[in-house]
Amino acid sequence: MALFGITAKTWREQNIKITGNIRDYATINQLICLSNLENINAILIGENISQHDRLIKLNKIAIQQMNILQNVENKKLLK
Repeated sequence: MALFGITAKTWREQNIKITGNIRDYATINQLICLSNLENINAILIGENISQHDRLIKLNKIAIQQMNILQNVENKKLLK
C-alpha cells in the first residue's frame, strides 16, 4: 500500500486477466524500495507504531527512495 497505492488484493481484482502478482510487474527500483520498506516496517512494528502511522511514514519513505533511485538511474556514469 505504501509503495503502489493499492493492496495486492485490489491489484489482482483490477488485473484478473494477468497472471502473477503486483511484484511480478514492478520495476527493479520498486522492488529495491519494497525490500527496504519491508525491513523498515518490521522495525516500526517493533517500536509499537500503529498501522496507520506506519503507513504514513512508509509512504513518505517510499516517495523519497523512489526519487533517489530514479535520480541515480537518470545520471550518466562518467568513464
